[in-house]
Amino acid sequence: MTQEAMTWLAVGLGNPGREYENHRHNVGFHVADLLAARTGSRFGRHRRAKAEVAEARLGVGLDAPRIVIAKPQTFMNLSGGAVASLCSFYKIFPAQVIAVHDELDLPYGQLRAKLGGGENGHNGLRSMTQSLSTRDYLRVRFGIGRPPGRQDPADFVLSDFSSTERKDLEFLVDRATDMVSAIVTHGLEWTQNAYHAAQPHSTG
Repeated sequence: MTQEAMTWLAVGLGNPGREYENHRHNVGFHVADLLAARTGSRFGRHRRAKAEVAEARLGVGLDAPRIVIAKPQTFMNLSGGAVASLCSFYKIFPAQVIAVHDELDLPYGQLRAKLGGGENGHNGLRSMTQSLSTRDYLRVRFGIGRPPGRQDPADFVLSDFSSTERKDLEFLVDRATDMVSAIVTHGLEWTQNAYHAAQPHSTG
């Protein structure tokens, strides 16, 4: 099967509900929303998975890659069940799953694409790994940095972006969405080469 014939699953990780929508932990939902908007697709409730799903093609023609964009509607720590159900329904292998998530271990403004690796305490990734029985799925990591002072990381991720961060948020969500599309159309290595070098590096 060629890359163009594959169906991909882009999962924006977050918590459902209006009270969570602007939290750092929900940045994956923002990327999923923009990807759907770009492709002219609309989210609808999936009949088998606890997720909102939009289906699209990245490009023109029947040979353009097909992508399923998903926002699990369970809470973050149960995201994996919805992802596994969607993989089963659409016959998607973990290697064609792209999880978009907030990342404490990257400074704000840094975006990274990778395959596999640990979960770094991220409950959404932990749930996906358990449900897929593998860590070998793709990730687009959206750096949010570490909490200031002694703030609990759990409280930090469940808080809104600061006014300073919001100045760059739209641009960063746009760039993270570009990276998801690039993984599908050009592959992981191309995406890493194209996007990593142009971003700030951690000084910590």
